[in-house]
Amino acid sequence: MPALAGQVVLITGASSGIGEATARRLARAGAKVVLAARRLDRLEALAREIDPTGVTVLVVAGDITSEADRRVLVTEALKKFGRIDALVNNAGFGTRGALEMVPVEAIRRNFETNVFSLLALTQLVVPAMRERGNGCIVNIGSVAGKIARPLSSIYDATKHALEAFTDGLRGELRPFGVRVALIRPGFIQTEFIAAADKASDQYLANVGPYAPFWADTRAGVQKLRRVAGVPDDIARLVECALRSDNPAPRYSGPFHAKIFLLLKWLLPDRVFEYALRLKK
Repeated sequence: MPALAGQVVLITGASSGIGEATARRLARAGAKVVLAARRLDRLEALAREIDPTGVTVLVVAGDITSEADRRVLVTEALKKFGRIDALVNNAGFGTRGALEMVPVEAIRRNFETNVFSLLALTQLVVPAMRERGNGCIVNIGSVAGKIARPLSSIYDATKHALEAFTDGLRGELRPFGVRVALIRPGFIQTEFIAAADKASDQYLANVGPYAPFWADTRAGVQKLRRVAGVPDDIARLVECALRSDNPAPRYSGPFHAKIFLLLKWLLPDRVFEYALRLKK
């Protein structure tokens, strides 16, 4: 089992939620962490908490969708620590709303952040890992990568794409000793829902014929809060993947996520949709 002490782990979306919890957990395990996100104040506060000396932590604020910012992120990490042992691709957001009412430009933005930027950052760190014959890439997907939901088809499609990307990359890098794993969080108590609503408010303010359905969807989200996990539930799975010589292809959590995925596998589509009230 690989030790995390001294390992350099780059974490995107580290200013809140799962990324923040992952940074704390890995730092407690002795890892050196590179914190990446747009909100500099949040990153700096987290860095001071993790290591006030700044010896084992690096803050690099930037926009993951910017090619220049991605290159600066990797360059600064290598400049300070000399290598990147692991990449945790966590940055992402959700666009919500009926497909017919969301402009294609907004759909492209969601794919740019959740898929293309992730691919591009991975391309920057893979060569050194491959040449060194060691490394680990952990992608934060979602239960939504397997279970697509009405009024969330755009975000869910990005997570479906991440499933395929992760599986293909795992096979490509296995011969070089680079491990690749996917984490599938279920409903987690983070800023994600509020951020998704804010990013989609112009599409949700006037949902037209979808208004009754949207009301039911919001009610369902409130019900899910009863079983929601906390960010550290997922951070624990990230640590598990990083510590393993042969990580599982997929990790899911918390418990309700495992149940939903099991039902998706066991039940015919129509029965599953009915059971989860995804279909009227």
